Amino acid sequence: MPGPLSPAAAKALAHSAGEVAMLDVREHGQYGEGHPFLAVPCPFSRLELVAPALVPRFDVPILLVDDGDGIAQRSAAALGRLGYADVSWIEGGAPAWQASGYTLFQGVNLPSKTLGELLEERWHVPQIDGDTLERWQRDGRPHHLFDGRPASEFAKMTIPGARSMPNGELPHRFATLVKDGTTPVVVHCAGRTRSLVGAAGLALAGIANPIYALENGTQGWTLSGRALRHGQSAPPLARLDDAAFAASAARAANALERHAIPRIDRAELLRLAEDQTRTLYLLDVRSAEEHRRETLEDAVHAPAVQLVQATDQWIGVRRARVVLLDDTGLRGALTAIFLRALGYETHVLQIADAGDLSQAVPGLDVREPKPSSVPEIDAGAAVALALDGAPLIDLRSSADYRSAHLEGAIWSIRPRLTDAVGPATGALMLIGDAGTVALAASDLAAAGLTDLHRVAGDVADWRRAGLPLASTPDQPSDGEAIDYLFFVHDRHDGNLEAARRYLAWEKGLVARLDEAEAAEYRIGPSPFPPQPA
Repeated sequence: MPGPLSPAAAKALAHSAGEVAMLDVREHGQYGEGHPFLAVPCPFSRLELVAPALVPRFDVPILLVDDGDGIAQRSAAALGRLGYADVSWIEGGAPAWQASGYTLFQGVNLPSKTLGELLEERWHVPQIDGDTLERWQRDGRPHHLFDGRPASEFAKMTIPGARSMPNGELPHRFATLVKDGTTPVVVHCAGRTRSLVGAAGLALAGIANPIYALENGTQGWTLSGRALRHGQSAPPLARLDDAAFAASAARAANALERHAIPRIDRAELLRLAEDQTRTLYLLDVRSAEEHRRETLEDAVHAPAVQLVQATDQWIGVRRARVVLLDDTGLRGALTAIFLRALGYETHVLQIADAGDLSQAVPGLDVREPKPSSVPEIDAGAAVALALDGAPLIDLRSSADYRSAHLEGAIWSIRPRLTDAVGPATGALMLIGDAGTVALAASDLAAAGLTDLHRVAGDVADWRRAGLPLASTPDQPSDGEAIDYLFFVHDRHDGNLEAARRYLAWEKGLVARLDEAEAAEYRIGPSPFPPQPA
């Protein structure tokens, strides 16, 4: 029944056989410092903007997590206004969960990152360390080194000699990149998960080459005293010729058959979408360019590399159905295998089987949030009003506020906005993106404040206009900046101790699982040959 649940009842619901969405409505920093294993981030500051995509079906049971501070009840009311009918929350929030003997996990994307560790443990994914890779490079031993992260992360830092090729794209484009079946292939990421998943994906695709994950990725490379390469621009993904396309399609067919992943057509998609007892996600796992060029109506772009790495950014309902849209089917097949290991029912739909791409899929709930607009005010006029005492509230991220904000603005966030506003009765000005401002304005209007305005422009506009800007590196304080996750946040910026802590955290995830959490995984047999003793 909707309403408060004891931690024990909430735990039972989270691990029940049916669909359930466990949404943590605290802000990102609070969530990342400790949350239940299956909790999906859905911060109250953007709740109505985020929830419809995460939980597309109105009658799915929703379980909310807060700090026992009333935000869950406020969130339940907001979700009720959207049309959700079955919303509960943990009585006492995360503190009560922990007091009942259940674990709160630091970090983000816990199920996905734990999957990588389980693959290493159960599949014995072959790895090499930085010493071995450097020796291969020094000795001129033939090998291929690929950075399995998105191109944006490759540009920030990578291992010298690596080529950018995101997981999913590497096996799909393998025939254009590697011309023989004997040269070793090494996959790296920033830490562990995408190295392990990337290597496993190549094995699942039936790649014959020796396959290795680079132990501990760029962080391990840095901890060994070696330098990374920064500012590299990833070239565009190579297009497949007919032979390479056929090779990818053949590997897809083999993987789908071997792992019993259903390949469906449009008729089956329509049947799945008509089943109103199940939640269905339609996700396009191809590259951003391919998705922009041509996709099925209502398909959401979720590139294969990130969908496995950060599943909870797209899928908020446990044990839901997922249809993966692809061209050859290989990216979809490999992603489906990993998502099935995470507990989802998976299907692959190839573009050629999707029918008329411009036709919407009846019954597929894709609801675009439409926040109400807030009248705009010129930033110069806002500063002038602030000098006369009118509240000027900055709702951007705390990090952006610290970097630069309009003189006279104070930082706040939706859960704590009424405290920041105080007893204001006149004009009140809000800074931030349109959606965030609209949600905050709706709360203020409900509290009786109606003279609300959104400040136009951004920092670059204000600077060009010559408006006074302030920088406050220590304000808001770390304790007030609940939207920012300080947990080893600078592990990629030279803080070696933060990198050590992060890698130890990843390696320790499996040991922290309780029996119910471990049972959420459905990991099949290893695609790797047995390792010599």
